[in-house]
Amino acid sequence: MGQYVRVAAIQDVPEGGMHRVESGGVPVLLVNVKGTYYAVAAKCPHLGGDLSKGALAGTVVTCPRHGSQFDVRDGSVVRWMHGAGLFKAVSDVVIRERPLTTYPVRIDGSSLMVELPRKAVAAAEPRS
Repeated sequence: MGQYVRVAAIQDVPEGGMHRVESGGVPVLLVNVKGTYYAVAAKCPHLGGDLSKGALAGTVVTCPRHGSQFDVRDGSVVRWMHGAGLFKAVSDVVIRERPLTTYPVRIDGSSLMVELPRKAVAAAEPRS
């Protein structure tokens, strides 16, 4: 179990929009779908593409690097792009299909709070 941390203001993530943040070294993609906020890993688990530079259609985010798609509600794979030829053969063995990591979100006043692993929260805290 983790700890909730403030990562953004509600106005930073307009309806139908995405906003990338980082807390404790954890890159998080915040998404607003019809007033419901979701938080997922900002890096594509396929080849590390920055999902904040991808496209959002409803609840599906598409990686700008290779076109893999994920549902931001639960991180599930909608489409996993394998490539073609030799790259496909290597990709099928080395880069197995896996979902996005998701993080619980809650609203506190005008702030978006995301539950991050304790290790990340400790890394984000100032040291004395």
